[in-house]
Amino acid sequence: MKTYATQLKFAAVITGAFTLAAPANADTLRLLTWGGYAPENVIEKFEAETGHTVEVTLSNNEEMIAKLRATGGGGFDLAQPSQDRIAGPQAEFGIYKPIDLSKIDESQFIPSMLMATKANTTVGDEIYGVPHVWGTSGLVLDTAKANMVKDYTDLCAPEVSGNVSYRLRRPTLIGFAFSMGMDPFAAYGDEQAYTEMMEKVEAKLKECKPNVKAYWSGGDELMNLLRSGEVVAAMAWDTGGWKLNDDNADITFVAPASGALGWIDTFVLPAKGRADDAAYDWINFVMQPEVSAMITDSVGNFTASQGADEYVSDALKAKYQASFPPEAVDNIKWYPPVPAGLEVIEGAVLDRVKAAN
Repeated sequence: MKTYATQLKFAAVITGAFTLAAPANADTLRLLTWGGYAPENVIEKFEAETGHTVEVTLSNNEEMIAKLRATGGGGFDLAQPSQDRIAGPQAEFGIYKPIDLSKIDESQFIPSMLMATKANTTVGDEIYGVPHVWGTSGLVLDTAKANMVKDYTDLCAPEVSGNVSYRLRRPTLIGFAFSMGMDPFAAYGDEQAYTEMMEKVEAKLKECKPNVKAYWSGGDELMNLLRSGEVVAAMAWDTGGWKLNDDNADITFVAPASGALGWIDTFVLPAKGRADDAAYDWINFVMQPEVSAMITDSVGNFTASQGADEYVSDALKAKYQASFPPEAVDNIKWYPPVPAGLEVIEGAVLDRVKAAN
């Protein structure tokens, strides 16, 4: 899970755009990021290779946008908001500058993630973000007892009646919609179509209520339900499934047939940043597979670096590759920005599901 803390500063050095040669003009890179995304061992590696200095400020999505709004995009040279926090703030406040893709080694990125992030961070004719750290929600199963569960709607199957858990939150609505053969993200621009889609999901979730042991609200609660065997199939996040797998080899994360639901934290350039070259150097450096694996070890989530899973621990690599064969990665449904009004529709649906007998 993503966390944030108080401001920390480290000295670091970083590579040139596509080489390890020291830049002619070493700059200070002011990085606004999440906890774990710039670990000290990575910074030490920078220090050994070039002369850039990196100042790290730890934050979260809300604080990142607030800081950049307050300064009109000043104070930082590189930031890492989630990809659904870019197009809207850029269109409204103009706090980012376009990414110059000629300065990025695109071959280091998983193609489907790069393509999705480009699409979701485009404003006008300009691209404002590229992907970094990502994670998903999908299915966490006791495969010895619920191996017939392949998709979200399979949680309603009689074989797992009374032994299912998921949250009454929007990921459940989105996941069930995809599993029912609909595309909720494609309907984001049509409030009426989205309302009709959510009504179908509402009917399915009401039908599914007898299967639900509990609607979980906290991670510890769900983990205990799965560990105890009270729940054998759930909607949950990938890292939670892998953590449970350490204790019980039968429990693990499974990417649903209709696609796991994914978030991506990005790289963006603040509008008034003054060290663009250092920012591009940072992106190209940390997207190297070996370096990205160091970040995965730090934060627990994988990155969009092509082949980085080969450099993490053998145990984590085995879990990742079992849960995410290449076709499952390419099938991830990445969250786009949420238009105004949809959360009201979703909230009403969730309230009615909760109140239903």
